[in-house]
Amino acid sequence: MRKVFALALVLYSPAAFAQDKPPPTVGGKPLVQVSPKAAAPKGSAPKAKPQSIAAKLQACLDIDDETKERLTCYDAIFPPKPKPKAPAAKGVNDCASFKEEDERLKCFNGFAEKIPKLPQ
Repeated sequence: MRKVFALALVLYSPAAFAQDKPPPTVGGKPLVQVSPKAAAPKGSAPKAKPQSIAAKLQACLDIDDETKERLTCYDAIFPPKPKPKAPAAKGVNDCASFKEEDERLKCFNGFAEKIPKLPQ
């Protein structure tokens, strides 16, 4: 019993002392700033769960095929980072490296169509 008590005293003491110290600062400002969550106004709808990347890609597939709007939808998920000589895409995020819009759209379509349909 003494060992348990001594162990609890040893572990509790540093935690208690650590709480008395002020937070670390850089230039007089706290190193980490945490803002309180704003309360939702009464009567407002709760926030929807964020969609997965797969669900977002499938939503882009609903836009007419081979259109600028569909490419814009994909580019919103993966912002384009064109490279002069982009290698073959191994993953959907690699599609953003294609410079030509037609290639980028074809690449995104290929990956999005391979995703199993998710329940809505």
